[in-house]
Amino acid sequence: MTPARLGPRDVLHVGSAGLRSRPMRVFLSALGIAIGIATMIAVVGVSSSSQAKLLRELDELGTNMLVATEGQSMFSGQDTKLPKEAPGMISRIEGVESVGTTGDVAQSVRRSENIPKEETGGIGLKAAKDDLLEVLRARMQKGTWLNGATGRYPSVVLGNVSAERLGITEPGQQVFIGGRYFTVIGILDPVPLAPEIERSALIGWEAAEQLLGFDGHPTAIYERSADDRVAAVRGLIAPTANPQSPSTVSVTDPSAALQAKAATEGAFSTLLLGLGGIALLVGGVGVANTMIISVLERRHEIGLRRSLGATKGQVRIQFVTESLLLSGLGGLAGIALGAAATAAYAHAGDLPWVVPLWAVTGGFASTLAIGTLAGLYPAVRAARLSPTLALQAG
Repeated sequence: MTPARLGPRDVLHVGSAGLRSRPMRVFLSALGIAIGIATMIAVVGVSSSSQAKLLRELDELGTNMLVATEGQSMFSGQDTKLPKEAPGMISRIEGVESVGTTGDVAQSVRRSENIPKEETGGIGLKAAKDDLLEVLRARMQKGTWLNGATGRYPSVVLGNVSAERLGITEPGQQVFIGGRYFTVIGILDPVPLAPEIERSALIGWEAAEQLLGFDGHPTAIYERSADDRVAAVRGLIAPTANPQSPSTVSVTDPSAALQAKAATEGAFSTLLLGLGGIALLVGGVGVANTMIISVLERRHEIGLRRSLGATKGQVRIQFVTESLLLSGLGGLAGIALGAAATAAYAHAGDLPWVVPLWAVTGGFASTLAIGTLAGLYPAVRAARLSPTLALQAG
């Protein structure tokens, strides 16, 4: 006699019969799989979302900015000053598109004259050229930036950190600098490529020279060059800025830190991914245990099916299908939970919501693989049961 064949619909029906009859056990078994997959999806999603934000910031800020700062003499060990002509000389380098300049001013910045001179809150005072904002690609949080008119008078722009330390919330308020009050005309948004600007008070170059005795020597020169000329320009900045002593000029790439952070984002996720994998394996053990118990409890059913003509292969595929369905349900629930956790984190941190497709497909594929492995032994054991002994046990 030729045994009846089971079609896909029949396999699905007999494979889900055991799940429908034990919903609570199915829920608890699938929960272990769901926790493992949710952990893995959330870890990868959070890491990818953070990396996407960093890459977006890099796209907006650009990676073509270099900063030249004053250094120390190799012979005397004393600080050196950049020549006053350095910004103009750097701007003439082939490939340089724009140059912005700041210079440190040796004056305290206080909320009022009643605050002791020593208590400045670590706020530096810098003279700034008009084009600094454009070069940094910074934005004004409130108010306006220095220009040809305001840069000649006692007006000041505060970095977001310095404004917070001084308790300044709106333009129009005043701060005490060098024995006189300066009017705050603007507050900057955070400047990721120049954190020193965030902690500074910025006044016009002419006002610094005329009102506070600034010597006119730049402390930091920020330049933007064409993307394909960054490396070449970097090698020319030091000898151009200070031809007599190029070794005293330090040239840095402020975007390097963000690039490194973006490149290594997710490196610390390896441990959490491992923990998610362990949780997934524990869930797989739970599925295997559930299936073994199911075989023991349903020996009468197995014996009856075998006596009615079901082959060993059909019994095996029934229990493997049941294990796959159980793992698949847990996998789908875990993917949904992981994606929801990533969305909540992204919303709270103002990040783009990114869940890589490879994480979803890989996670679900791993649940099916674990379901197959977890169901093989119980399925083989069920298929080997003698119909006579199974019916007697029932």
